[in-house]
Amino acid sequence: MENKIKVGLLAYGMSGKIFHAPFIEAHEGFELTAINERSKDDAKKDYPNVIIYKEIEAILNDDRLELIIINTPNFTHYEYAKATLIAGKNVLIEKPFSVTKAEAEELYSLAFRKGLKVLAFQNRRFDSDFLAVQKVIKSGKLGKISEAHIRFDRYRNEISPKQFKEKPYPGAGVFYDLGAHIIDQAIALFGIPSEFKKTYGKLRKETEVDDYAFAHLTYPNGLNVFATCNMLVVHPQPAYVFNGENGTLIKNRTDIQENQLNEGIKPTDSQYGIEEKNQEGVLYTIDEKGKVVKEIVAAEKGNYMLLFDDVYKALKSDKDYFINQNDILAQLSILEK
Repeated sequence: MENKIKVGLLAYGMSGKIFHAPFIEAHEGFELTAINERSKDDAKKDYPNVIIYKEIEAILNDDRLELIIINTPNFTHYEYAKATLIAGKNVLIEKPFSVTKAEAEELYSLAFRKGLKVLAFQNRRFDSDFLAVQKVIKSGKLGKISEAHIRFDRYRNEISPKQFKEKPYPGAGVFYDLGAHIIDQAIALFGIPSEFKKTYGKLRKETEVDDYAFAHLTYPNGLNVFATCNMLVVHPQPAYVFNGENGTLIKNRTDIQENQLNEGIKPTDSQYGIEEKNQEGVLYTIDEKGKVVKEIVAAEKGNYMLLFDDVYKALKSDKDYFINQNDILAQLSILEK
């Protein structure tokens, strides 16, 4: 494809290696042109034809680049996104978009004034499990939904050596890390809540940041959404439970993309994004005779490449991006402490 969008990656840690570089490299509309990697040389080994920078300022000043991906620690997102926009480049920002709603409003305003795009990287909207439950909810089989539970749990009893995750920097803690995904998923499914309440916890010994968070979102139609993330869950609980007047839907967190990417499987491989067998969701409904009917919910194919398709269309044809400004501002108003 001619006129590819030249992309610069601001960091090459886990996020850069797993969630960004493989997709930019594989997408016919993008060219992975430059990577900023200050202390290691992994990027040069993996992508020998890519320009490697050692300073943020240098990659931002590369006039060839049209899009910069901000995948640095959370507390730097606002600063680097603002600098990128001032440098005249479009921005794709890892979650959380910023630490505060006010920072996000400033970035959107700056992008508008400069005729640029600032886009949010919310890849979990393209998880196989989320796509499966979203399809059932859109089908109307549950009827009016009164209660929804969305969880994102892990078991990490040890304190991570990554200080930006474990020290009380702005934007640190499990709610900004995992909560950004499940709050976004709640907004994607049900819209912006009218009210919310939050609870935080510090469960691990010597933790300096929250490793448990719970949010209760309420909606004008009576819907209650409970969003939970917990770093001390040994046995996974269902990630999605929805109760409606006509049925109940249960689905585990079964998306396999992150594991596959860690194993070196490429987004273009035929088995990419396909869940393992026997991981389907379950839908319980009531038939005409009042009996409970059990239905297996087929897995959808997870595909983070769809996000990059949307980024490309937003930049090249000014198509509306899949997540809008109001969604991000609402999410940050909930995440913000």
